[in-house]
Amino acid sequence: MTRIFVLTNHKGGVGKSTSATNIAFGLTGLLRSAGAANCRVLLIDTDSQSHATLVTTGRNDFGTDDSLYSVLMADRQTAPQVLANVIVQSHWDADLHVLPASPLLEGGERELMGVAGAPYRLADPLSRIAGHYAAVVIDTRPSFSLMTEMALVAATDAIIPVEPRYLETVGLLSVMSKINDVREGWRRPDLRVSGILVTKMDSRVKGHNHLLDELKTHTVLGRLLCGVIPANEAVSYAHRDHLSVFSYDPHAPASKAYAHLIGTLVKRLKGSAA
Repeated sequence: MTRIFVLTNHKGGVGKSTSATNIAFGLTGLLRSAGAANCRVLLIDTDSQSHATLVTTGRNDFGTDDSLYSVLMADRQTAPQVLANVIVQSHWDADLHVLPASPLLEGGERELMGVAGAPYRLADPLSRIAGHYAAVVIDTRPSFSLMTEMALVAATDAIIPVEPRYLETVGLLSVMSKINDVREGWRRPDLRVSGILVTKMDSRVKGHNHLLDELKTHTVLGRLLCGVIPANEAVSYAHRDHLSVFSYDPHAPASKAYAHLIGTLVKRLKGSAA
């Protein structure tokens, strides 16, 4: 079974798109260097702001006929073929493919509210083509809207990016509860919370260190900590130039931290293939 990682949190500005794009790109490179038979990774952008789409393709003008919107609004029978047709190649790497977002997703989401089976509009067609990829990474918007629910229903592994200043135990447990509600309510037993990713960590800030220590010692949340990404200007400049952090500066602290995280995810991919 292809592992499908979804980056989700109801707060904005916590590094979902940055993490989703760099994880997808990093998985492709690491799988290739490991001699994997299949190095292809699919990045799905479900956020109408299209940040992940823009940085990986150089475009944010996808619309009615060439984006995720096209898939969600297609007839259920033709949706898998529509999905295959609208996937584009990233300019970051030939093996990194992108299912682009569109500003039309916002209106499409309103149209689908209350439609029977709407939460499966991504999961069903994706299940038909996911096997062509070593992994799938899904970026989401900063809310638990129908679009985010679709992403969770399609996923196997939820990763929650969070800034050190937002490490309230209650907030994280609330996000986990929502993910569990989707798993139980929509009968997706493969969906699980597989990691908490701390982003924008500044070890010079006492409060950041305190909150990270609290997370590590928490009986439930501490076991889910899968990575700590330091605050690093390379991340901002890389996105400005539509580059991955690895391409911008492979020796930057953030690059090394994402590489460590990706190594952990690749081990999980190998485990699921065993």
